[in-house]
Amino acid sequence: MASTTKLPVVVVTGASSGIGEAVALNLAATKRYRVAVLARREAEIKAVAARCGGDDVALGLVCDVTKRDQVKAAVAAIVAKFGTIDVWVNNAGLGIFRPFTQVDEADIQLMMSVNVTSVLYCTQEVLPIFKQKGEGQFVNVSSVLGRNAEIAVVCSAYCGAKHFLNAMTCSLRAEHRESHPNIKFTTFSPGPVATDFGRNAVGADQAAAPNLPGAQDVNECAQVLVDQAIVQRKEEVYSREDYKGFLAQYFASLVA
Repeated sequence: MASTTKLPVVVVTGASSGIGEAVALNLAATKRYRVAVLARREAEIKAVAARCGGDDVALGLVCDVTKRDQVKAAVAAIVAKFGTIDVWVNNAGLGIFRPFTQVDEADIQLMMSVNVTSVLYCTQEVLPIFKQKGEGQFVNVSSVLGRNAEIAVVCSAYCGAKHFLNAMTCSLRAEHRESHPNIKFTTFSPGPVATDFGRNAVGADQAAAPNLPGAQDVNECAQVLVDQAIVQRKEEVYSREDYKGFLAQYFASLVA
């Protein structure tokens, strides 16, 4: 195995639980990466970092990615410890269960801040590192709802934020394809996943939210992200293959 000082460095935001935690642990289990995990909750993120391995291969940082100064400080701390960053997974996110007719300005601002503006801050702080190296990768965790909002009518503000994230990722990809072909911008789109995401959503029914029908196992979802997005460096990845056919039918219906 390569020296740990030469292993690629992957940063995962929103990694104190759910998909982010599972991705970090999956990466650590391969012993092929150094992992930095970011989240707002100190005890939880330190525990995840400890599970990812020793001090030479794992780092846990308290960071609210909706605050640019905290993102800047986290990037500096990661580079100071590991010397570089190779992959940045923008996973931090928040949902909402509220019909559009009941959504207010604060709801829209919150959805944009957590799901979009945080990605803007992280991208703008990390992209210069990638450009200097001539390579790197952003993996932006979106949602199937970022392609088809009709399947979750009470999540309109969240769907809108994920549509924005998809457009931003596509624009970044197009902007850098010729000048920096080795910097990849990947969209990862899961469907329902068995995590506390639903319970933590704004306006969630605490009793019903976790019971998402057909929810994907979180470790299965994380494995797809690691294998297809990070290892294979694909630009568009869905956590389940059948989502591609489902969305193809949806878009065909729009054209028809």
